[in-house]
Amino acid sequence: MEKINSIAIDGPAASGKSTLAQHLADHLGYLNLDTGIMYRAVTYAAMQQGVDLADAAACTRVAENTRIDIRPTAQTDGRPVDVLINDEDCTWAIRQPGVEGNVSIVAAYPGVRRALTEQQRRIGLRGQVVMVGRDIGTVVLPEAILKIYLDASVEERARRRFEERQQEGSQETYASVLESMRQRDQLDEARAIAPLRPAEDAEVINSDGRSIADILTQTLSLLETRRHGR
Repeated sequence: MEKINSIAIDGPAASGKSTLAQHLADHLGYLNLDTGIMYRAVTYAAMQQGVDLADAAACTRVAENTRIDIRPTAQTDGRPVDVLINDEDCTWAIRQPGVEGNVSIVAAYPGVRRALTEQQRRIGLRGQVVMVGRDIGTVVLPEAILKIYLDASVEERARRRFEERQQEGSQETYASVLESMRQRDQLDEARAIAPLRPAEDAEVINSDGRSIADILTQTLSLLETRRHGR
């Protein structure tokens, strides 16, 4: 399999993969693509078309017939990337509360996931992309020159998420966050389509007790090794 100059980062919730991806993309000058944004885009498109979001087949048709593209941005309004739906800039529209409240429904449909996998591959195969998700190295972009599986103990990940929630003013307890995290892990690892797991040739990095700077340095070293075929 011919390798392409893109990087796949997978891992469970709150492992730090999105933070690593942002730092890595900034350092390399690559597009940072968190695949969750594409599920927001298809949810928005379905809502705009008046599709019943409880209808898996209808949502799948939207995903199959809607071209979603993610591009580096030249805007100065705070957006990290440009999100185009059928060539229309919908970057901020997909962030509205209605989309946020329904994206998990649409993202669970196998047909939607299959359709978006193809769109994610289209973008990733351009090269110079850091792509983040749960099945990037195994399903979406197995040709990536470097695949990272960023992990951390469930207790550490729950602590991070708990601290985030506290800063947002949430009254949720650490125990409830930990239980939710365990349930999410179980669902991700047991799902029939593209379960959460490291690719066979992924570099597994544990982020427990480590700074993002330390992990970034390790990742860049691994990338250099892969580029030179060592």
